[in-house]
Amino acid sequence: MLEGAKSIGAGAATIALAGAAIGIGNIPSFSIHSMARNPSLAKQLFGYAILGFALTEAIASFAPMMAFLISFVFQVP
Repeated sequence: MLEGAKSIGAGAATIALAGAAIGIGNIPSFSIHSMARNPSLAKQLFGYAILGFALTEAIASFAPMMAFLISFVFQVP
């Protein structure tokens, strides 16, 4: 019974990957849109885009780590 709940928990932890994928897709889209509206801020917006991409990738790497911790490290009594 508890073994199945652990698998459900690990699967739920990987749902964050869908959100990270959406974020990674939105970053270039919004960056291009913002640079088209205000070209004088292109360098500053590029820096913000790189920062946003790095933070989104951090979430994308954190989610599978949590799923593996739930699956293999936590022991079911």
